[in-house]
Parts: sequence; structure tokens; C-alpha cells
Amino acid sequence: MTKYTAILILLLCCFACSKEPIKTESSTESMYFPPIGSNSWETKTIASLNWKQAAVQPLLDYLDQKHTKSFIVLVNGRIVMENYFNSHTATTNWYWASAGKTLTSTVTGIAAQENSIDLNAKVATYLGTGWTSEPLAKENLITCKNLLTMTSGIEDITNGDGVTPSNLLYKADAGTRWAYHNVYVKLQDVVAQASGQTWSNYFNTKLRDKIGMDGTWLTIDNSSVYFSTTRSMARFGLLMLNNGKWKNTSIINQSYCAAATTTSQNINNSYGYLWWLNGKSSYHLPQSQLEFPGSLIPTGSNDMYMALGKNDQKIYVIPSKKMVVIRMGDAADSVNLALSDFDKTLWEKINALYQ
Repeated sequence: MTKYTAILILLLCCFACSKEPIKTESSTESMYFPPIGSNSWETKTIASLNWKQAAVQPLLDYLDQKHTKSFIVLVNGRIVMENYFNSHTATTNWYWASAGKTLTSTVTGIAAQENSIDLNAKVATYLGTGWTSEPLAKENLITCKNLLTMTSGIEDITNGDGVTPSNLLYKADAGTRWAYHNVYVKLQDVVAQASGQTWSNYFNTKLRDKIGMDGTWLTIDNSSVYFSTTRSMARFGLLMLNNGKWKNTSIINQSYCAAATTTSQNINNSYGYLWWLNGKSSYHLPQSQLEFPGSLIPTGSNDMYMALGKNDQKIYVIPSKKMVVIRMGDAADSVNLALSDFDKTLWEKINALYQ
């Protein structure tokens, strides 16, 4: 090797080592939790993360075009982006739709860790027999975990979303069929019966108030729907990002959080305990028995798990990036139950911030 060749190689190595990768978060930065009962919240700038400022406006334009009302990005708990559209404000309540299923999942887990309920027990243990119109032998197959995993076997197409016994008809044995159905809401009745409290009271004291959320449950079209501000949705996403702990206080144990955000049955790989899971080999969609190959949102991180609601209410939790992303608003395109093409394009826009 000549002296000039050696110098050239040395210069090339120095140049390569001087190029720093785009970072999505600081590996040494502690997780931040906004104080209870306060509107203050620490922030981080796009520049401090070495993100691309030029990618911000295209993202905001897309959100605005797609009927968004609010959008928040957290990294390590700190607000990096917080934007409101179409007269929506930081103090305006909006509905979670089916994204609120994850609230029911979490509070059910709290009741289980307090030994108020047994997830493997049949639902009739708490609600009595006759809570469905199924033959007793079939009804007794349905456990609390079946409701958490959408494997109750209840007829999901022909009889609507009602949850009175006349609406809950037999389709298949519990555990043998995955089908998205409103019957999960019976878990709220299970928790209320087992705890001796109303669902709202138990939810407020065990979850909402402990992490500083606002909001309330309302019954709309046979569904129990949660309404809150966007920051309250972000607080819940942050709790889940931190494996069920708020600062140093365990709200829901880590083992339950792990189970809730892992494939919960062998039919729909992309479903946990009322959470949607990205990066799996296949998925099912609501009101379909078809299995589709690949990841739910191919442009999103493989470790992402999601609360997805009608008309594009979204909580995305991305542990590898220590990120939580919130979107509330009207349907981006046509009315949809949970997932839409909006998710794919949105994540292309978000990825452009740091790739």
C-alpha cells in the first residue's frame, strides 16, 4: 500500500465516521410524564431530534386535507408536534370510537390483577346465565378472555351491534372463530358486577384519575363510547408505552400489558387484547373472515401496536422509537370501522420526518 493510498483510506474513514444518523429519540433521555391536574407538558423541538423540518409542512397539509381535528407526536413523553385543525382546540372533547376498546382492555386487566375477576372464567360467572340467546352449553364456553380477543363465537354480521341477549346469537364455539363484535362491551358489565361499582366510577378511580386524563363515557348506538381531549388520549398512549407504569407507579402490571399487545389467539395474528398489532405475518379485518398476508400498516414500524377507531381515531404506540402518535377527527376518506389507506400514507409522511 502506498503512502497516498493510506492517506486516502484514512480520509474516507474520517468522512464516514463524521456522518451522524438521523435520530428519533435520545437513548439516554428519561421518560417524561406530564403532571396530574396541570396543563403543562414538556416539549422537544424538531431540531433537537435532528428531524427534518422540511417534512413537517407536507405532513400538516395532509392531515388538514384528510379532515383531521387534532394530531400529537410524543417522543419519550415530550410533545414534539401538537396541531389542531378545523376549529378544534386543546380543550375540545372528541370521541375515541373503537380506539376506546383499549381502555376497556386495560381496566379489565386492572380488575384481574386485583383478583376481582378471572380472565379464564366464563362470563356467566359474573353476569349469570342467559346473558346471550345461545344454548346454555355454548354460552358457558365464552370466557372473559374470549371477549378480550374477539373470539366469543357470537354472530357478527346479521344481528347488528346490540348487546342485549336477543342480539347475541350463536355462530361458532368460543375460541374457534375471530370476529370483530361489540360484545366486548360486556366486559364493562363484568367489571362493574365484580367490583360492586359502576363502570364509570371504577374506570375513573383506577385509571383516568391516576394518569390525569379527562373525559367521560357516553352510550351511543348501543355502544359505550369515550370522549376526551386529545392530550388525554396521549396520556393513555404514554402509559402503554411505559408498560403500564406512570412515572414509578404501576397502574396495570407489565405482564398484562405484554399479553395485551401480543398475538392473543391463533386466528388473527394481528390482534391482542382489543389492541391491533403491526408487523405480523397476516391479519383479519372487521366483518371479514378473510386472512390477508403481510403487516397491517407496511409503512409503520413492526413493533407498533394500535388503538384504531371508526372514522380514523388513532393511537399508535412505537416502543422502538419511544413514540406515541395521536390522531382524532372525521373520516379521512369514506366512513370506516378501524383501518384505512389513510394509515399507510400517514406513516409515509411521519417517516419522512426522520428517515
